[in-house]
Amino acid sequence: MANDIRTVAVLGPGGVGGLLAALLSRAGHRVTCLAGEDTAAALRTDGIRVRSTPFGEFTARVDADTELRAPVDAVLIAVKHTALDAALTRVPASALGEDTLLVPFLNGVEHPAVLRTHHRPDRVAPAVIRVESTRVAPGVIEHGSAFAEIDLTGDAVPRPRLDALAQALTGAGPTVRVLPDETAALWAKMAFLAPFALLTTRHGLPLGEVRTRYREELTALVEETAAVSTACGAPADPAQALARYDAFAATAKSSMQRDAEAGRPLELDAIGGALLRAAERHGVPTPVTARLVRELTDTTRWTDTTR
Repeated sequence: MANDIRTVAVLGPGGVGGLLAALLSRAGHRVTCLAGEDTAAALRTDGIRVRSTPFGEFTARVDADTELRAPVDAVLIAVKHTALDAALTRVPASALGEDTLLVPFLNGVEHPAVLRTHHRPDRVAPAVIRVESTRVAPGVIEHGSAFAEIDLTGDAVPRPRLDALAQALTGAGPTVRVLPDETAALWAKMAFLAPFALLTTRHGLPLGEVRTRYREELTALVEETAAVSTACGAPADPAQALARYDAFAATAKSSMQRDAEAGRPLELDAIGGALLRAAERHGVPTPVTARLVRELTDTTRWTDTTR
């Protein structure tokens, strides 16, 4: 089995997917973006334009289609969790090669199990990305952070396949690590993301104001999330998490908060719901999390009915 990664499909060429598609294309890989007809047409005509401090300003040519029609070495899945089921219709099982890697860049911890019902379990390689990147128009990406860091994992995926993908991504620009423990990698992000997303969205405030005005609530939520993470086999340090929040830019907003401000569906179930389900399985009390999820659910329902 050859382990080179030469052909890549990107499902969801938005802020994250569009940036990765452009970087991989510029590095010499054949990239096909999978999206709706209007977006696919725009990408075929104009390519992907990137404005980035670390990677520069450039335009990358890509193929684009509404669905995958031939096997590729890897499919990078960069849609929101709320759009995953619909998006997967663009990746029919009949078009996946036996060794095609499915690489989800999604929030939460439950999506790998969903993908393993769609494709071979030993070819699903979850990824965690740390980046601030936004699609400002179809095929136009603004990469606002000075970094793009990726953790690759997948307990059942052969290590040579993970290493090959890491090599391809590293050659395109991002900093990449291959981690041996999938649970630890996913919960490391979840333990940081959940308090950040739930509190900034619930209060409609950037992180700086949340960590001062709602410090007690933040501390309680961090402790609950760390307890659930530890029960799932991924020990977390609440004090370290709080220190990371304190070091973050005061103006930082979570992607969930930005979705709420834009009137887009929230990844509330993928983040808050998944956290509560894991807590219930392991008998970990999470009263603050439960209250915030309930309040956000009620707010979302009220907003939907008044539009």
